[in-house]
Amino acid sequence: MELDIDLVLTYIYPIFVMLMILEYILARHLFDLKESFSGFAIAIVASAIAFFSKAFALGVFIFVFNFFKEARLEYFGYESIGWAWFVWIFAILADDFNFYWHHRFSHSIRLLWAAHVPHHSAKSFNLSIGIRNGWFVTLYKPIFWLWLPIVGFEPIMIATCLVINGIYQFFLHTQLIPSLGWYGKIFNTPFVHRIHHSSNVEYLDKNHGGILIIWDKLFGTYQSIISDVKPKYGILKDPKTYNPILLNTHEFSSIWKDVQKTSSWKDKFKYIFFPPGWSHDKSSKTTMELQQAFVDNSLIPKLDMKTPILIDTSNDKIDSVRS
Repeated sequence: MELDIDLVLTYIYPIFVMLMILEYILARHLFDLKESFSGFAIAIVASAIAFFSKAFALGVFIFVFNFFKEARLEYFGYESIGWAWFVWIFAILADDFNFYWHHRFSHSIRLLWAAHVPHHSAKSFNLSIGIRNGWFVTLYKPIFWLWLPIVGFEPIMIATCLVINGIYQFFLHTQLIPSLGWYGKIFNTPFVHRIHHSSNVEYLDKNHGGILIIWDKLFGTYQSIISDVKPKYGILKDPKTYNPILLNTHEFSSIWKDVQKTSSWKDKFKYIFFPPGWSHDKSSKTTMELQQAFVDNSLIPKLDMKTPILIDTSNDKIDSVRS
């Protein structure tokens, strides 16, 4: 079975552009045009890089699939899981599970955050953010999917699921769609995803899911909207630039500067691979530390009657508030 993914994308991209234009016509107050055009520049370069990196990744998936074919036949009795309709369902679920952990690690490992941060540095939230992807993300993202061809999912099926997930996520980046009720309890929606793009301490590192939001609920990173806490979009460490190159490199530069602050190789390692905000001298804080400070500063009495942000309603105890 084959799918011309490039053909699909050829038709999808013009639709994306038309929808962005329509959203601008309907709600131009949600746009910063300089930021949007900067995002377009980022998207163009990201697409060019992805054209090669994704082709390489597909080649790796094919190689891995074939390399383990005999092992699967010997130990599990099959060469391929196949193309049945239920296999597609499992593949989409597995792909979304992969995305959740890829996305969560991209927020909790600083080196990966440096690659992912261009997607979050925009201070507005609209459909143009859906194509504002970091230039270096596709260089490491496929690693999280390698187990799929090993167990026997067809490489083309894997690539197709990645495309489906990417298309779905584009539509998450708008403020024009309200809460969708029961649908939003299972699936990711724009109403839920706006929290993920917020820099409020209450909302940091929440709602990492792609298509499904159930992963966040299962693994403790789900957060609903707080009635009196309006999302503030962007990141805590604003790069204060529209330059696409700086937007894709500023965090790498910050890592390099931080690594030079210490002579300890252990601390150098931590500056690269520990969560963003970690510092050997406590001059900056991680999300966990910021949120713990938020809890400690006697703000619980003000919030716990209004919101689940700090209350785990499943067992009536304070949540760890860290993704």
